[in-house]
This record gives sequence, structure tokens and C-alpha cells, in this order.
Amino acid sequence: MERTLLTLPVDDTLTLIEATEADAGLLFRAIDAWRDDLRRWLPFVDNLHTEADEAAFLSALCAVSPDLRNYTFKILSDGAFCGLVGFVSTDPVNRKTEVGYWLLPPWRGRGIMSRSVAALCLWAFDVRAMNRVQIKCAVGNAPSNAIPCRLGFRLEGVERAGEYAGDGRYYDLNVYSLLAQERNSLSGL
Repeated sequence: MERTLLTLPVDDTLTLIEATEADAGLLFRAIDAWRDDLRRWLPFVDNLHTEADEAAFLSALCAVSPDLRNYTFKILSDGAFCGLVGFVSTDPVNRKTEVGYWLLPPWRGRGIMSRSVAALCLWAFDVRAMNRVQIKCAVGNAPSNAIPCRLGFRLEGVERAGEYAGDGRYYDLNVYSLLAQERNSLSGL
């Protein structure tokens, strides 16, 4: 029996749909087509060589029990796939999680990611009972940093050399957080 995929409507044009192993081909083709652009800020891109690599990643995510799962969602704009948003490093005991995201170049600059991240954060607070959501962005990635700033997250500091960039280089990461009691900053996008 096929299970119903978790779907989060964002607004009239945007929907978040849980990514599963069945999406491996779609995701791999999108990443592969935009590999040169995406690799600048997403270190995983250079380790993704085949559709099977993507399928293994998605299979591992979906194998975790729902209460512990780091859900990853496809972002659909008027039905068209345009990126991913999801959780990483969820800690249910301490009621905290981190949100990660990427958007394909043709879809950038339209507010899609801000609205998607806001919806995911509200779901984290309201349904998953998280107290804290954090976002980490490479210091030099201005568009990515604009999202938590726009959504009312607080900059807590810089995680020095927090992400491997390849070729022996590391990115410093800005660390932003939003607490459940601050969730009102997410409304009105």
C-alpha cells in the first residue's frame, strides 16, 4: 500500500510535497543541469554522481521514523519543481531543528524560498512542537542570508570554518535562530 505523502500548501501558487526515493530522477536531473551554479554554495553537489546516489539519500531519509525524520520537501511553483527545503539535524529531545534549502536559478528572486521557509518553520513549531529553528548560511552567500533576516531570525554569530567548500577550503557560516515565541515574525509574507 502506498502511503500518502506529506503536503504543505504555502499559498495559491506554492506547495511543499515530501520528497521520496521516487523523486530521485527528478532531483538528480535538476541538480545535474544546474551543477555549476549549485556547487558554489552546496558542497554535496560534487559528491552526487548518479541518480542512484540521490535515491540512496532519499531512501535513508524516509527510513527514519516520522517523529525523528528530517523531512525534505520538493518546492512546486504552479506545479513546476523549483527547489528543495527541509530539515537537517533535528533534535526532538531538545525540540530544535535546522532548515536547509536551495532553489534553481530560474526561480530565484521571486520570494519563493522565503515563503517556503516560513511555512516550514510554522509547521515545525505548530505540528512538530519545536522550540527552536536555526538556519546556517555561508557568510558570502547574500541571497541565502537574506532569507532568515527577512523572516525575523536573529543572527547569533559565526561558525568558523563550518562547512567544507572543497579543495581544502572551508566556509564560515552565519548562524541564525528563531524561537517558537517569536513565530509571529513569519506571518504576512
